[in-house]
Amino acid sequence: MTGMEVQIAVAKINKYAVSESGDSLEVVERPNGGISVVLADGQTSGRGAKAVSLMVVRKVIGLLAEGVRDGAAARAASDALFTEKQGKVSCPLNIASIDLLTNTIVLTRNNPAPMAICRDGTVDFITSESITLGTARDTRPIVNEINIEPGVVIVLYTDGLVHAGSRRGLRMEVDTIIQSMLEEQDPSPQEIADELLAHAVSLDEGRPADDISVVAIKVTKSTGDHARRMFVRLPIE
Repeated sequence: MTGMEVQIAVAKINKYAVSESGDSLEVVERPNGGISVVLADGQTSGRGAKAVSLMVVRKVIGLLAEGVRDGAAARAASDALFTEKQGKVSCPLNIASIDLLTNTIVLTRNNPAPMAICRDGTVDFITSESITLGTARDTRPIVNEINIEPGVVIVLYTDGLVHAGSRRGLRMEVDTIIQSMLEEQDPSPQEIADELLAHAVSLDEGRPADDISVVAIKVTKSTGDHARRMFVRLPIE
């Protein structure tokens, strides 16, 4: 673990002409070392969707902060949503945890949208069938665990990215974009997230058809001090 750092970047945008995003994202420190990023996608957009995704995210981060394992936190959030909405509302969820207790990155997914894991210049997509939260009791997540090592890049996102351009008969080539960026340069996670978001918005002609959120995680060799830093940009119209 010596001499490495993990960089996490987010890029997100609301559905066109909708003031509130149905996607919610939070970062929480893990009590045994490390941090977790929690991303939930309230289906549709607007205030109702936001309320659902916030409920899920807050349930998950509260449990993670108490030391509950990621998979158990996801299952508890699903049961809470199922009980609250009587199984009539679903919510995709991703948890990406830098777990310093196990020295691994734990990826927990209840999201039909795939997730990219990039190592040694190769982009692999986790596409195994995954059930969203809230539709049944005891819904289990798909959990993948990989070692923390330099060069690893992980990209996860809500379905707004996947469906970008679909109303025009176009396809969002997530794999091609990530692969070309990794081959042509050594992109930062922010550059990866920004490029994917920009391409999706372009496919929707500048009017996103859905809320879009992209999270990019990269493990690099440490070149700075030991301070932790976070940067947030919030445009206000």
